[in-house]
Amino acid sequence: MNQINNIWKMTLENVSKSHIIYPRRPIGMLTIFRLGLFNLGLGLMAVLTLAVLNRVMISELGIPATITGGILATSLFVSPARVWFGQLSDSKPILGKHRTNYVRLGTVILGLAVFLAVQIVWQLGAVVEANGGWQWNSQTIGWSALLSLIMAIYGLGVSCSSTPFTALLVDITEESRRSKLIAIVWSMLMVGIVIGGVTGSIVFKKIEAAGVAAGNIPLEILQPPINSVFSFVPFLVLALALIATWGIEKKYSRFSSSIQSDRDDSISLSRALRILTTSRQTGIFFAFLSLLTIGLFMQEAVLEPYGGEVFGMSIGETTKLNSFWGMGILLGYSVTGFLIIPALGKKLTTKIGCILVALSFSLIITAGFTQQPKMLQLAVLLFGITAGITTVGGISLMLDLTAAKTAGTFIGAWGLAQAMSRGLATFIGGVILDIGKGIFDVPLISYSLVFAIQAVVMVLAIVILERVNVQEFKDNTSKALSTVMEGDLDG
Repeated sequence: MNQINNIWKMTLENVSKSHIIYPRRPIGMLTIFRLGLFNLGLGLMAVLTLAVLNRVMISELGIPATITGGILATSLFVSPARVWFGQLSDSKPILGKHRTNYVRLGTVILGLAVFLAVQIVWQLGAVVEANGGWQWNSQTIGWSALLSLIMAIYGLGVSCSSTPFTALLVDITEESRRSKLIAIVWSMLMVGIVIGGVTGSIVFKKIEAAGVAAGNIPLEILQPPINSVFSFVPFLVLALALIATWGIEKKYSRFSSSIQSDRDDSISLSRALRILTTSRQTGIFFAFLSLLTIGLFMQEAVLEPYGGEVFGMSIGETTKLNSFWGMGILLGYSVTGFLIIPALGKKLTTKIGCILVALSFSLIITAGFTQQPKMLQLAVLLFGITAGITTVGGISLMLDLTAAKTAGTFIGAWGLAQAMSRGLATFIGGVILDIGKGIFDVPLISYSLVFAIQAVVMVLAIVILERVNVQEFKDNTSKALSTVMEGDLDG
């Protein structure tokens, strides 16, 4: 038996250095841009759910920010499913595909869910309007619960699609090329957000043309243009997912290698979780990702209302803030993936990005004192640039802290950290805003409280980042994989 174990150890070491660690064919730039179309679709969806819906629910329908944030965050609180979907994509292919068909299935689910969500929002808005404002009763509780359920299903769809998609990126690239891949693919996510923001502002001009002031728009004017967007975009997103993933797995993925044929029986969920939890670096990086995500996204449910209440911006103008943020991130992504990371390294780049993000929140607060929309747009643009630097650095580290043999499970764990934290951030942002409004009479101070706390969280993230060590993670995970497999052989 010891001889068998020694052979297994040698096999693991040789496999880690063999050709299967690299794609069977080098992946070209056009293919990378095609992969990015999937993220472009997710960007469009993000604008619908966390820009349009949250602004409509808070500012136009009079639903409290805490309730709105909690409902929208439900889609992120189901993120423990990411680990499960990641492991399923590792071990249980759908129609012969480990990643691709999970991506497509999840896209169908999230498209149906987002269409149903907006229909329920109208029902909830009608009840609030009939009551003359928000009141706790059986109708508001019932519609809120149903909307939360639909948003949870939406979150499951995102988990089912995005986790295997990110694992696919690990499957098809070697470590040295990932920063450029991330810069392009995640830039496409921001392209989707920019397109969604611009399109949304155009669509909402129909609302503004009716001559109704923002914050006092009746349902019969809101519904037609918003329904048209929420009906068309899900079909577009599905088409983009099909184009993005067509033929990729078969042509480039390591899962196509015959040496992976015994993988289904070798890495079960329990075994994968044992490998996942062996290195202390897993916990350290999980904590860092959580704080980083909270620091970046606490403003997600309050930025558009901030533009409306403090700056007097219309619904179209606040939706367009996503475009300024997206353009900033695009610039940050491009510069970081191709210039900054090669020059400074991933960890230092991420640290600098965190510092700049904290400083950018002070600019957003300062813009509020001017009450000039252009100042807010500039501050949001700068926030986008710094967030782009931080995101590319963080995601590059994330993919380095991912074991290739259990890529789906690790990506699921990192996705869990990000999604749970993003959901928590969205909810906390709404709660802090409501608390601030209860304490302060000036809206600017209430919103500034949210941004100031975000800056503090970014500083805490830097403290945790100092303890992240990629080489320690790789050494520990390699030993853990060998130990788990040896234990299974020993029976």
